[in-house]
Amino acid sequence: MIHFEQMDQIGLIRLDRPERMNCLDYPTLMELQQLVDTVRQDKTIRVVIFTGTGKAFSAGADLKERTTLTEREVRRNVEAIRDVFTNIADLPQPTIAAVNGHALGGGFEWMLACDFRIIVEGALVGLTETSFGIIPGAGGTQRLPRLIGETRAKELIFTAKKIDAATAERYGIVSRVVPTVEELMPVCLTFAGEMLRNGPVAIRQAKQAIDQGLDHPLSEGLKIETAAYEVVIPTEDRMEALRAFAEKRTPQFQGK
Repeated sequence: MIHFEQMDQIGLIRLDRPERMNCLDYPTLMELQQLVDTVRQDKTIRVVIFTGTGKAFSAGADLKERTTLTEREVRRNVEAIRDVFTNIADLPQPTIAAVNGHALGGGFEWMLACDFRIIVEGALVGLTETSFGIIPGAGGTQRLPRLIGETRAKELIFTAKKIDAATAERYGIVSRVVPTVEELMPVCLTFAGEMLRNGPVAIRQAKQAIDQGLDHPLSEGLKIETAAYEVVIPTEDRMEALRAFAEKRTPQFQGK
């Protein structure tokens, strides 16, 4: 149901349930969790891209499965999807959602858990849960307001409306819209390559400082930044960058 491919220092995770609009049933969530855990430990993977197969990035929870579940099993599934997306958000590597099609409900929450979102024109996104008598339960009520502000987030969640790619870009949900799905992955790979030119330890520490600092007052955030900076000072990469600058060449970072 999920395919993994490593291209040099980029890990590509592709959800492959096009006949179900890449819905997330329990077995799929467990498989995704296992892959995320594997990628987390692999220091040869420096950027992670998530995408889907077919017309959808993901339509969220598998409602066909939900109709067969007990209340206890529903709670299990909600906890599982929340945990998977939290683990994606907590990955030390930068993450890109290559949104190849519609991202609805849990699919929208999945892309929100990524650092960057690049979307194909024609895709619709939205948190549609209230139209099914539930609420976003995999981080949507928390990540969306932090991204676009309280009022916009409430509007999208309370109305369950779907917005197009251009509106998502205008709201600040996605950073770029590409015209066709054929162009989506090359754009994402190019963006990943821009990050790969820089120090691996530095990227990880910068991400950690940003993510942790957002939940604290500025004074505490500056302490978090200082601690992150302390990690990069003794690295070989820092000294290599200084040598490369003096020698007018491109640094060869080793992630050490």
